[in-house]
Amino acid sequence: MVAKIGKGNSLFGALVYNNRKVENDVARIIHSNKVMQDRNGEYNMFLCNQSFAPFLAANRRTEEPILHISLNPHPDDVLADEQLIAIADEYMQKMGFGQQPYIVFKHEDIERRHIHIISVNVDENGRKINDFNNFHRSKKITKELEEKYNLHPADKLDYAEDAPRLKKIDYEAGDIKKQIAGNVKALMQSYRFTSLPEYRALLSIYNIGVEEASGEVRGKQYRGLVYSALDNKGNKTGNPIKSSSIAKSVGYAALLKKVVSSEKLIKENGLTGRIKPILDEAIRSYRNRQSFEAELLRNGISVVFRENEDGRIYGATFIDHENRTVFNGSKIGKGYSANVFHTLFQTSVGDERMQDNREAGNENEPVLTNQDTKNAGDDNISMRQPLELDVTARLKEQEDMETPTVDFSKDTDGQKFDDTEFPGLPSLLEQHGADYEAEAFARKKEMEAKRRERRGRRM
Repeated sequence: MVAKIGKGNSLFGALVYNNRKVENDVARIIHSNKVMQDRNGEYNMFLCNQSFAPFLAANRRTEEPILHISLNPHPDDVLADEQLIAIADEYMQKMGFGQQPYIVFKHEDIERRHIHIISVNVDENGRKINDFNNFHRSKKITKELEEKYNLHPADKLDYAEDAPRLKKIDYEAGDIKKQIAGNVKALMQSYRFTSLPEYRALLSIYNIGVEEASGEVRGKQYRGLVYSALDNKGNKTGNPIKSSSIAKSVGYAALLKKVVSSEKLIKENGLTGRIKPILDEAIRSYRNRQSFEAELLRNGISVVFRENEDGRIYGATFIDHENRTVFNGSKIGKGYSANVFHTLFQTSVGDERMQDNREAGNENEPVLTNQDTKNAGDDNISMRQPLELDVTARLKEQEDMETPTVDFSKDTDGQKFDDTEFPGLPSLLEQHGADYEAEAFARKKEMEAKRRERRGRRM
C-alpha cells in the first residue's frame, strides 16, 4: 500500500475536488470521524466544512493546515468498504490524527479502488500536530497494515492516482467526451511540456486535438482551450469540447501553470540527458523514417513530425515516456531540428530509389522524392505509436496529481468561461517555448507566396 500525504490551505478546494467525483458517480463517502451529517444521515459540503471550522479558527498561523491523504492498495488487492474503513482509522490513529475530524472518500474512477482522507493538522486547542518525519512514519505504518491485512507489498511503481492505461480515441466506441476527458486529465498531470504546440503533439498520438480559444463576452476578454477528437489522418471529427466542461485542471490556467513548472523542472533536472544519446544512435543507424521511429519507440520515445503540403518536415517533437517529458527538437539542440530529419529521410529515399533502379537496370529513371513515395491518404502527422500506453509509474519530482491547480471561484456574472480571464494579455502559450524553426519556415513560405502573387500581377 502506498500513502501520499498532501498539505494545503484550501479546505474548500479539497472537499469540492472529491465531492465532484461523488456527483459524477465515481466516488463515495464511506466513513467519517467527528464530521456532521444532516438529519437524514447524509453528508453535505456545508456541514463538512463546518465540522473543520473550529479547528482551523483555533490556529490561523499554520500556513498549510489541510491534509489530503490518499491510501493506494496494490492493484491486485480488492478490498471491501469495511476493510478500507478499518485501514483508514488505523492509519490515522498511528499517524497521530485519530482524534481529528476526517472524512473518507472511496474513489472508483479507475480500475484500482483507493481512498482519499480529508483532515486538518491542527487540534481543537489550536496546536499544530507534529508532522516531523511523516514520510518515514507513513511508510512504516503502511508496511504494518500490509502484513496485518495480508495485502500485496506495493511501491510507487504500482500505482497512479488518475493515470489509467491510455488508449487512442475511438470515435466509433461513443462517449467521446469521456474518452477525451480521461486522457487529457492523465496527460496534463503526468507529463511535462513547455508550450501549447508540445502539449498538442503529446495529445495527437492519442487522436486528440487542442486549440486555444479567445474572445470577448460582456466586455471581458477571456482565453480558453478547446479539445476535439481526431481521425487517424489528424482531421477533426465530431463537436469540439470546451475544457470548462471537463475540468479546470485541463484548462488554460492549468496549462499555463504546467508550462512554467515544466520549464523549471526540465532545466533543473537536465531531462534532455536521456534522450540525446538515443537520438544520436538512431540518426547514425537509421536513415529510413519508419525504422527510425521504430527504434525510438523501442526506447520509450515517440516522435511527431509536422509536414506541410509538399511533404517537407518543418517540425519535430519527441516524447520521452520514461521521463514523461515532451521536447521540441530544436530545444534539444541544433542537431535535432526539423531540417536535420527532413534531409536525413529525403536522402534515404533517394538512395533507396537509386539502388532499386540500378538493380532493375533502369539507371536513367529519375529518383523519386519523399513526397512521390507517400501513399495516398498517408497521415500528415506521424502517429505510428502504440495504441496503449501505461502511465501508471510516478516520478519522484512529479507535482501532486491530486491537488487542484486552480481555485474553484465562479464568474460573477454567472457566465461560465473556459477557465480564467486574461484581459488585455496576448497569447502566452504559443509564444512560451515557441517552435522558432517552424515559425521561420512558415514566414519564409508566406513571403514566397506573396512574391509569386506580385509577379503574377505584373504579368
